[in-house]
Parts: sequence; structure tokens; C-alpha cells
Amino acid sequence: MLLFLLGILIIGLGLGVSIALHEIGHLVPAKLFGVRVTQYMIGFGPTLWSRRRGETEYGLKAIPLGGYIRMIGMYPPHQGDPEGTVREDSTGLLQQVTEMSEDAKKYESSLYGPEDAHRTFVALSVPKKLVVMLGGPTMNLLLSILFMAILVSGIGLPAITPTVQSVSQCVVPADAPPDASCEGRPEAPALAAGIRPGDTLVRIDGHDIRRWEDVTTAVRAAEDRTVPVVVDRDGERLELEATMIVDDRPVLDENGQAVHDADGNLVTEQVGFLGVAGTPDLVRQSPLKVPALAWDAFTRTGQLVITLPMRLIDVGQAAFGPEERDPNGPLGVVGVSRLAGEVAAADEPGFDLRAKAGTMISILASLNMALFVFNLIPLLPLDGGHVLGALIEGIRRMIARLRGRPDPGPVDMSKMLPLTNVVALFFLVMTLLLVYADIVKPITLFP
Repeated sequence: MLLFLLGILIIGLGLGVSIALHEIGHLVPAKLFGVRVTQYMIGFGPTLWSRRRGETEYGLKAIPLGGYIRMIGMYPPHQGDPEGTVREDSTGLLQQVTEMSEDAKKYESSLYGPEDAHRTFVALSVPKKLVVMLGGPTMNLLLSILFMAILVSGIGLPAITPTVQSVSQCVVPADAPPDASCEGRPEAPALAAGIRPGDTLVRIDGHDIRRWEDVTTAVRAAEDRTVPVVVDRDGERLELEATMIVDDRPVLDENGQAVHDADGNLVTEQVGFLGVAGTPDLVRQSPLKVPALAWDAFTRTGQLVITLPMRLIDVGQAAFGPEERDPNGPLGVVGVSRLAGEVAAADEPGFDLRAKAGTMISILASLNMALFVFNLIPLLPLDGGHVLGALIEGIRRMIARLRGRPDPGPVDMSKMLPLTNVVALFFLVMTLLLVYADIVKPITLFP
């Protein structure tokens, strides 16, 4: 139980730091551009602790489900403001200024005087608005990439190593069942050469072996020749000879996976065969693998976000019915914490401290990628909603310049408050659903 709680604590701290850095991604450029930032808060609800530094209050709140910074002048001032502050205009998406919009603008305007009108968010240029609002998600993207780099080059990714895990007793067809008998079949070349489990393959037919792919390439190219094989056995280099056998072996794709035809049958080719199996392990790899890994995580997260409504329906059916949860479906805070606890407390064979650390880092990388993608959704109250507003403002101003018309002014995002409330309600319902599902139908790593 202690290890389980430790796992929850680790992932909780990691998520808290990720949220804090997300908000710093907004805070730093906002202050650099002269915007008056009145609050920097981690969490929501009642304030647990706060300190004022200069004009900004820094603090922690009771509900650790996010964070925010408060900048003055997020909306254009209401119509009663004196001339010379900040002009307001309509996007055309809503034909009338609602009472909710006017109340929001009146409240925003009450937080500062005319002398601070130039320090409002709405007074920023479009590029500066984009920098401020994209700063948070960008911080999460950078954190995700950093965690992936640590995972790839520090911990390692699952791979097959050239250390021999097992040696075949005989040569069996590629599509034979695992328990196929050796009766009447030729002895495997590796067994005949004296290769043993635990040996590390160093060189085959003059080819240096660094990865399992090197073993596959050298063995298949050897065909049916007798070739020298150098192994490391308990720190001693041994030179052996293996007479390869040409046999039907699976065709491998670029990822090293067996290829099947349209009917599901194994595709084979006549190549050299040795008869050894490598040992699965975590293998440190080049940082150059990180961009591809990050892109794969981005696309998978994007697909999840696009299909989120349907996935939430599936979660609801599982939570309130007999269906099982999709292990690749969305998780809430409770579900992520539970997985982290399972990882820390796991006592599975081969799942050592290094594997646990790698899994924890992978979870944090995924969480930060999710925060990056999720915040890019072009809806308020998410960062993507403000980004969309800034882009619309920039397009409107560009069109006005091209047509020789006056500056249309900033976009009035307060008119989107009714939709913002609907989105916020959706997020609240989603959060409650995922919390409930994570309790009654949890996703586990070790069923």
C-alpha cells in the first residue's frame, strides 16, 4: 500500500509541476509584454495559500484540477467607458451584445483604471496575444518531448537485445505451433555450434552486432554457409562456427514485424536460419527517435480528442452497464493516479525499478501531450478559444487594411460567454463521468 501511495504522489507532483509550468508559459510572456497580471493560481476553488509579489498574487487552491493566470482586460471595456480607452466591436457571430457579455466587460473594466488601459490583454497586438495564449500549451509540448527524451536515451525503450534468451533444439517451419515436436527434424545450427542461453552475440560472419536487427540481417544473408560466430560468455570472448540452414522464415517489415498477406497467411522467404531468440529488455536509443515518437503521441492524442464524444459514450455505457472499458480510452485524474499506484506497487517478473521509472515517465509524457492537444481546441475557456479569437482579429484587421477601411478593433470574446458556459458544463460532466468510471470500472495495467 505504501508503494501504491508513493506512485500516486509521484504522478500527482509531476502533474502539479506540469500545470504550474503551463501557467508560467502564459505568465512570463504576458509580463514581458507589459500586461498587468493580478493572479497566478494552481488549482481552483478556495485559496489554501497565497503570497503577493509586486502586483501579482501567487497561490495554491483546494481543487488541483488545473490552474490559471488572471490578466486585466481580457474583454474590451463596456460601453460606459470613457473615450480613449479601448474600442470594442462585434465579431458578427452574435448579433446583439447579451447582458452576460456587458456584465463581464463591466466587471473586467472595474479591475483597472484608464491609466492601465495600455496594459490590458485586449490591447496587445495579435502576434503578442498568440504568444501569450500559446505559451502554456507550448510548455506542455516541451515537457512531453523532454520526458520522451529521458525515456528514450536515459531509461530505454522495449527492444530485443543480442543476448540469447533461448536456443532452438531443431528447425521447425515458420508457421508451426510453439509446441511442435523435434522428432525427425534437423538440429538447429545454434545448438550444433554450441551457443547457449545467456551468450551475447558479438559478431556473425564478420558483421558487428549491436542490435537484434543486426543479428537478423547477418543470419539471413549467410544462407547455408558455415560462418564464424563470436559470443561473449561471462565476460570471455568465444569464437564458434555455425553452419546455417536455408529455411522458410517470415518476411519482416520495416518495424521487424512478420508480414501477413490479405488472407492473414504468414508471408515467408528462403533465408539463412540460426535458431536463437534474443532477450527483451529496455534499450537506450538515439535522441533522434524522439521527434517520431512525439509525432506519434500527438496524432494518437489528436484522434482521441476528435472522437472524444463517442469515447465518452462508451465510457458511460461501461460505467453504467456490463461493457468493459476500452484500455485505450480516456482516463480521469482518479484513473491516472490508480495506474501510477499500480506501477509503483507492481511485483511482476521483469518489471524492475528501471521499467517502473520508464512507465512513470511515459505517463507524464502522455499527460503533457494531452494537455498540449486539449488546450488547442478552439473553444473557450481553453487557450485555443483565445487563439482563435486572436486569429480572427488579425484576419479582420488585414482585410480592413486591404480595403482601406478603419481598424475594426479587437474581437469581443465576451459575446462567446454563453457557449463558454456550455463548454465548461461539458467538461464538468466529463470529469465527473470519468471519476465515476475510474472508480467502478477502472482500467488496470495488470488485470
